[in-house]
Amino acid sequence: MSQDEVVSQTFRALIESADRKFARVRDLPLYGHRSQNQHYFQKVFKAYMRLWKYQQENRAKLVASGLNRWEIGEIASRIGQLYFNQYMRTSEARFIVEAYVFYEAILSRKYFEGAKVKQLGVRFKELRFYARFLLVSLILNRTEMVKFLVDRFRDLVDDCNANFRETNFKEWKIVVQEIVRFTKVDTAFAYIRPLRYCAMFDSHAASLPYVARFHAKKVLKFTDAILTGYHRNEVKFAELTLDTYRMLQCLEWEPTGSFYQKRPVLPNDHSGASIDHSGTSGVIDINFVADMTDPSLPPNPRKAVLYRPSATHLLAVIATVCEELPPESIMLLYLSASGKAGHSNVPQGEHSGGSRKSSSNKIVSRISQKQNSSIPEYHVNGKKESSDCYENYLWLGPRGNGDLNNLYPGDILPFTRRPLFLIVDSDISHAFKVIHGAEKGETAALLLSPLRPAFKDPSSADTTQYGSQFTFFLTAPLQAFCQMVGISSSDANVDIYNDAESILSTSFSEWEVLLCTSTSLDLVWAQVLSDPFLRRVILRFILCRCVLFHFFPLEASEEYLPVCLPQLPSCFSPKSDVVQSCVRRLANHLGVADYFHSSES
Repeated sequence: MSQDEVVSQTFRALIESADRKFARVRDLPLYGHRSQNQHYFQKVFKAYMRLWKYQQENRAKLVASGLNRWEIGEIASRIGQLYFNQYMRTSEARFIVEAYVFYEAILSRKYFEGAKVKQLGVRFKELRFYARFLLVSLILNRTEMVKFLVDRFRDLVDDCNANFRETNFKEWKIVVQEIVRFTKVDTAFAYIRPLRYCAMFDSHAASLPYVARFHAKKVLKFTDAILTGYHRNEVKFAELTLDTYRMLQCLEWEPTGSFYQKRPVLPNDHSGASIDHSGTSGVIDINFVADMTDPSLPPNPRKAVLYRPSATHLLAVIATVCEELPPESIMLLYLSASGKAGHSNVPQGEHSGGSRKSSSNKIVSRISQKQNSSIPEYHVNGKKESSDCYENYLWLGPRGNGDLNNLYPGDILPFTRRPLFLIVDSDISHAFKVIHGAEKGETAALLLSPLRPAFKDPSSADTTQYGSQFTFFLTAPLQAFCQMVGISSSDANVDIYNDAESILSTSFSEWEVLLCTSTSLDLVWAQVLSDPFLRRVILRFILCRCVLFHFFPLEASEEYLPVCLPQLPSCFSPKSDVVQSCVRRLANHLGVADYFHSSES
């Protein structure tokens, strides 16, 4: 056997070994069993490290024996996929940055573009590469790269459809439609400030000393989150819905500017491939142990992102995360889904109107009807009935599968043995009030959305088209406010937006001081106040509740307002001057004061 044949056989053996380990890691769940998963992850990376180093050292012989450039690209794509999967398991920013570096290098070196048109299998690999690169770029907010990839991806699908007429590319056309729809909604309001927590914008100098000195009787560390949602025909890409995408980013640190800066891929080596000198690994030199994290930032809380889970699957994930939750830690559970109430609800067609005045009569009429309606009461003689916990439910997937996709408030109760921060964004969210006071050990922190969204333009009320309003307020409050009153991104310049953000920042800083100095703040909120992510969510909830309270007439029903349990101190009531003054200043600045009323009017 010649030396070239030995090299080729060894290379193929290394590929098979790495692929077997890759399959094992790829099929592992994205939650739980952290030490075991880390063990497998390191093994598969060592396999790919050997594979890549071998093909580098023997590139000329492998090319002579028939190695194609797309095969190199496929190996690099696998490595990028592994990095992304590890990011989804750990939420460590360095992993998704590494995935981006690999994918960007594959694109710049045109590994797949040299493939022959007739190679259908290679085209499918290229399609998968673009879809994965798009998802990574979306999460990293690489807007220009996303635009570029969308155009290339669309052209590739069209080209495949033209050259392989006997093959059905319908599913790939749907993927193109999904990403186009997603980017259209996501860029409707350009994010002047990142969704991620940024110390420059979200840490307020005036209140920082109060936050630093604040210490509750009990302090919990926010370490884990579970994010899930499902709405029929909602905006999504792959298995990431618009709501979970926004919440995912809201619960991460924004790295410093230098963190994402990579030197470009520089051509060249004499074999025809270019050498990557970016970061610590790039595609050519894999260095898994290199620490790419921003040393100035704490780790991100781990997040399990679930798309359309069955109720039993979701409960299994919650149970696993609770079981592995470190001592003195809290888990955030975010649920965004439509629901079914056990009794009649207000008709869906009446949940928004053109203006406060035009909708006033309808709202007042509904309020009078509600006094004799059968909307369930959650307390009977001061006690909760067990039937209330299993009367209303969320739909976590398509209807018609019996109870497999139904999540009841009572399903959450067993997990209140550990500290829980629960956010429910649904048209039956208030049904989850029954959890308060029925916990099995730890009082849960509950943030519950309004049952109906509020918009000046009724066409904006479609959750499937624009995402949930409550989630939008918790993740991008200024953009949510503008969407509610009908201000588009083209209606205001950057200076006006920046001044509006300054109004919010000043108010948030004042509210932080009040939270830290309040003597009536419930321990449930006090014990998480030191965490920047949860503190920011609480501040934005206060804003959201006040905005909606003053957007509707005074007689409006509570179903149009979000709810927090336990109650926050009265100084954060929508009627409190310190809170409503923020809404007044913001509305006056944006020229929409006529849409709001004051508590004195």
